[in-house]
Amino acid sequence: MTELAGFSPLELTGRTRSHVQDLQEPRCTLHHAVVGPFLDLRAATARDGIDLVPVSSFRDFQRQRQIWNGKCRGERDLLDQNGARLDPLALDSDELVTAILQWSALPGASRHHWGTDMDVIDAAALPAGVTARLEPAEYAPGAMFGHLDRWLGEHAAQYGFYRPYTTDRGGVQPEPWHLSYAPLAQQAMSAFSTGMLQDALQEEGIDALDAVRNRLPQIVERYVMNVDPPLRAGNAIPRTRLA
Repeated sequence: MTELAGFSPLELTGRTRSHVQDLQEPRCTLHHAVVGPFLDLRAATARDGIDLVPVSSFRDFQRQRQIWNGKCRGERDLLDQNGARLDPLALDSDELVTAILQWSALPGASRHHWGTDMDVIDAAALPAGVTARLEPAEYAPGAMFGHLDRWLGEHAAQYGFYRPYTTDRGGVQPEPWHLSYAPLAQQAMSAFSTGMLQDALQEEGIDALDAVRNRLPQIVERYVMNVDPPLRAGNAIPRTRLA
């Protein structure tokens, strides 16, 4: 039985690394209680010819702020819900915030802060010289990560993992690459609050902050809490004691 410790507000908002540890193979950073389950999952995928590799795991507040500001400023791709490129300069502040939130979390509100979530690919299926773009088409049946998508749908719950952005719920767009360790992520989501996010947003240098603050409770409800629930395959999700 796994014992899971509670999160602090600093951990939930990505302003400390006290809850995570670095792995060298594969290279990633995860909550210390997720390392074992992830390695078990990775070993299981390997038996079916999949090289499960996180291309993004823990991200701290500063890294999430870089992503957010890069999209605000047109330095990173900004996409609509269909994956088409948008010009941030053609949008007002509210439109800009909505567009970013469809694919990227607000600094302080990312599940990647928790160390429970990661974006994964099948490195064995990635052709030489090709970089994964993390787009839904790559995970479609017959596409290079189609086998991974099907495998996760059939087996991930047996190891405690699920995909919180499977369906379009009017918030974050479907992300078949986004994998979450359910027992600990559910605890983190229950402990997360608008108030602790408000405290985190006192940090300087966040673009479009006035537009964010004007709708912060709605952002938390629509883009943090509004996710697909974990799937259960019998008693597949491990029984855990939450401390």
